[in-house]
Amino acid sequence: MRISVFEAEEWERAAFRRLSAEHEVRFEAAPLDQELAGEHADAEVISPFIYSALDEKVLDAFTGLRLIATRSTGFDHIDLDWCLRHGVRVANVPTYGKNTVAEHVFALLLGLSHHLVEAVDRTRRGDFSQAGLAGFDLLGRTMGVIGTGDIGRHTIRLAKGFGMEVLAVDTAPDEDLAPTLGFRYTGMDELLAGSDVISLHVPACPGTHHLLGPEEFGAMKRGTILINTSRGSVVDTAALLRALSDGTVAAAGLDVLEEEPTVREEAELVRSMFAREHNLETLLGDHILLRMRNVLITPHTAFNTRDAVQRILDTTCDNILAHTAGHPRNLVR
Repeated sequence: MRISVFEAEEWERAAFRRLSAEHEVRFEAAPLDQELAGEHADAEVISPFIYSALDEKVLDAFTGLRLIATRSTGFDHIDLDWCLRHGVRVANVPTYGKNTVAEHVFALLLGLSHHLVEAVDRTRRGDFSQAGLAGFDLLGRTMGVIGTGDIGRHTIRLAKGFGMEVLAVDTAPDEDLAPTLGFRYTGMDELLAGSDVISLHVPACPGTHHLLGPEEFGAMKRGTILINTSRGSVVDTAALLRALSDGTVAAAGLDVLEEEPTVREEAELVRSMFAREHNLETLLGDHILLRMRNVLITPHTAFNTRDAVQRILDTTCDNILAHTAGHPRNLVR
């Protein structure tokens, strides 16, 4: 079987060696696009990461594709309707970094609460002044957790370790979990109004698009801290900018942006400004966020520890082997 792996760093490739004994495995460092799809058109299995946009134009290039084994939990970068029409299965990695991403939530939060970036920059310049660096304690503050899946639950555990009160919202509340972890399920309005810190843990889907928009920001208490390690589309960028400018949101820690794959390269931004393929208002808003002193942005790296990536690679290889053995696992389609 011909297997093509995209967005594969050199050190990651060793994990796929156990497939090489019986299968032809090819690697590309770049994300999958139309050009690479043409070069790998005979692949029966492809394994992309989240920066490969598997739309109809890309997928049409494959002549014998049977499985897409994405190395991610999310699969919003894959055209599932195309896969359904062409009988292509899609497998994901349902859980690999519940602790990893939750730890990044608190890396961002502590960075904001202690002004760590500014403090480090200042001392590197030889300035040991503490002016303007007064932070705030997490102890006794209330965290609102939107989404209580694996990552949300681990975030709650860490929040309780810091002595925080926790409110949570979920479309399918686990009422047995709440007393065990010591938090309380509530409605969205109460969570927004009662939380000092809000952390997002929901997937990207039509129901979560701009889950936090003008109305939701308007319901927040003044001085809220927003942390988003889920997907950029969950937050309306323009509404967040307004909330930051008027003080509703005092600071934000973001591991994701709405137009994240595009703002990675300035050249890509320029091309899209001419091609009008992206929402320019959102693109410009994302760039403004990158330069705001009360916003910390990391490059979608919350998942990125060696431990978590190894779990991703191992599960992906298991998904491929299960498919070839006729017992597919972790299917999302």
